[in-house]
Amino acid sequence: MTAASDLARRNALGAYAAVTAAYWAFMLTDGALRMLVLLHFHTLGFSPVQLAYLFLLYEFMGIVTNLSAGWIAARFGLTSTLYAGLLLQIVALAALTQLDPAWTMAVSVAFVMLVQGASGVAKDLAKMSAKSAVKVLAPAEDQGALFRWVAALTGSKNAVKGLGFLLGAALLATIGFQGAMVGMAAVLAAILAAVVLLMPAGLPRGKKKVKFAEVFSKNRNVNRLSAARMFLFGARDVWFVVGIPIYFYGVLSDGTPEGNRAAFFLIGSFMAVWIIGYGIVQAFAPRLLRARDKGLAQTVGMARLWVGILTLVPAALAAAAFFAGGAVETWLTALLVIGLLLFGAVFALNSALHSYLILAFSEGDRVTMDVGFYYMSNAAGRLLGTLLSGLSFQAGGLPLCLATAAAMAAASWLCAGRLAKQRGLSAA
Repeated sequence: MTAASDLARRNALGAYAAVTAAYWAFMLTDGALRMLVLLHFHTLGFSPVQLAYLFLLYEFMGIVTNLSAGWIAARFGLTSTLYAGLLLQIVALAALTQLDPAWTMAVSVAFVMLVQGASGVAKDLAKMSAKSAVKVLAPAEDQGALFRWVAALTGSKNAVKGLGFLLGAALLATIGFQGAMVGMAAVLAAILAAVVLLMPAGLPRGKKKVKFAEVFSKNRNVNRLSAARMFLFGARDVWFVVGIPIYFYGVLSDGTPEGNRAAFFLIGSFMAVWIIGYGIVQAFAPRLLRARDKGLAQTVGMARLWVGILTLVPAALAAAAFFAGGAVETWLTALLVIGLLLFGAVFALNSALHSYLILAFSEGDRVTMDVGFYYMSNAAGRLLGTLLSGLSFQAGGLPLCLATAAAMAAASWLCAGRLAKQRGLSAA
């Protein structure tokens, strides 16, 4: 290895480490914020549909952001979008400290929706920057390394976000909503300052001639994978955002302040364990799937297989919940915990395969735009899942919520079944 290539490798590893650290810090606050908002406003008397509204603009802005963020990064550079995401999250956290308990419910909902919209922009700027950086920094000749690098980044991110869920519940029970916002904003500001000072060279600075129209992919595999991703994340969020947390709150809380705090910790702990377990499985997905020696065609086949398996889990849980007939049954709660943890493990394998395939299908000169387009579909799935989570739970309770998740997983399976087993760029 020459001195120049050794320096380039060190710069790439340093940039990867800095991007990963910034992404970890962001996702810790993102997970905490979601749990804080959900539980705080549930205790204020918000209905499942109103709780879903709080997150709708967050998800909608993810669609808008991902559509444009790939172009912004291609034009201005990945470090610019990463820093902008961190800064905007700090602003959103600071804004939530201004929430006034004297406001009407309508004003509170509108205010939190707007702030959550800003947080949604922040999250997807940071996510697109971090994921695109992997494609840029990973060794170009080693597809196995690409799978390992993206799985490590994504898996560790989800483990950190899971800790954020637990952190959010703990902060709400100890220092309250406003204190949590102030503390998280201060820590994230310190981390942003450190990353700006220590970020090494290694990320592209952007090209001024990139046109916005180029964000729309002409690659059939990118488009079909994006559709599969949309329904995959819809299948998760349709139970994850509102349905299961509110169901567990009804089971665990006795309505007293002490009971509420205990319920907060237990719900936060479950959501944290789910996300952390999901992240661990995702990080080890290349090893679990024995992907080192598999070609692109075999990886596509695995993506089809595992989403088919995923569909069976919420379908079985929906049948069990329907059989329980709305009664609070100990066996049902235990089955839900086990079944949803299984869902998380299978979901993690699917997500890891998708995260690898989008980078494998993308061309190097437009990776930020392909990744941005793909995560726009990811955000669309979360938006759809968030809305259906509140609507399905309010209309038909837990059975309908889980049945809707199964239907969306089945739609993802249909889309994955149309993936071609090569990189072809034809739009036909």
